[in-house]
Amino acid sequence: MSFSGKYQLQSQENFESFVKAIGLPDDLIQKGKDIKGVTEIVQNGKHFKFTITTGSKVIQNEFTLGEESELDSITGEKVKTVVNLEGNNKLVTTFKGIKSVTELNGDTLTSILTVGDIVFKRISKRI
Repeated sequence: MSFSGKYQLQSQENFESFVKAIGLPDDLIQKGKDIKGVTEIVQNGKHFKFTITTGSKVIQNEFTLGEESELDSITGEKVKTVVNLEGNNKLVTTFKGIKSVTELNGDTLTSILTVGDIVFKRISKRI
């Protein structure tokens, strides 16, 4: 299954409690909570390029499945992690105590980030 495509954020749950838990400042939380970001994914075999645009902020991450990569996190810091594919539609990684699972079902991209007992869920649709 190819993840390639552009996805528009449709809904999110627990954004504020999650970003507070990972240390994002209040001014950035207020700016980010209502923005319907766009995620563009380009997949070439095991190599992925994610471009996440949220308002004027753009995060670009590239990784190859099963290999250590340096990624920009939601807080802006760089983290080293390994992204793995579970089944044929789930990208899974853990960094700095955060577990990230991105799952593609048809035209729906669901991202679930977990820190402690806080679960942040984002649902995006292919555009």
